[in-house]
Amino acid sequence: MKVFKEEQRFTQTWIIVITIFSMVVPITLITKKYLNAFSGMTTYTFIFTTALVVACGCLMFLFKLTTRIDEIGIHYQFFPFHFSMKTIKWLEIKSVYIKKYDAINDYGGWGLKNGLFWKTGKGKSITVSGDIGIQLILKNKSKILIGTLKEFQINSVLQTYFNATKND
Repeated sequence: MKVFKEEQRFTQTWIIVITIFSMVVPITLITKKYLNAFSGMTTYTFIFTTALVVACGCLMFLFKLTTRIDEIGIHYQFFPFHFSMKTIKWLEIKSVYIKKYDAINDYGGWGLKNGLFWKTGKGKSITVSGDIGIQLILKNKSKILIGTLKEFQINSVLQTYFNATKND
C-alpha cells in the first residue's frame, strides 16, 4: 500500500527577513529607551519585553502543515491550530485533483484560511508555501485546498486511492 507523507514549514527567505526585521526594530527601540538615563525602565522590564518580542517573532516557525494520504483517506494537521490529524475519508470525497492556485488573490494569503471574508466560494485553504495544492470537493459540497510541494508524487497516490474507491 502506498502512503504519502509531507511536512511543510514557513521557511521562505522573505518570511525570515521580515520576521527578523520585525524583531530588530522593536528591540532597538526598547534598548534605546532602557539605556536612556531618564527612562525609568527596570532591567526586569527590559529583559521581559525583549524576550516577549523574540518569542512572538519565533512563533511563526512553530507552524507546521503535515499531510498524509493512505487507504483510509487524506489526513492533515496544521499545528498549532490542529492538535491532531483531521481525516477526510475517500467515501466523503466527490472529486480530488491537483490545482495551481494564487494564495493571495484566491484565499488572502497562506496559512489556515476559511474564506470568511475572502471569496467564500473558494472554501477552506490550508497552505504554507508554493502555488500547488490538492483540491478536494466533498460530497457535502464543501471545498478544501491543502498545499503541497510534491505535486508529482502526490498525484500518483491520489489516483491510486481515489480511483480504487470509485470502483468499489
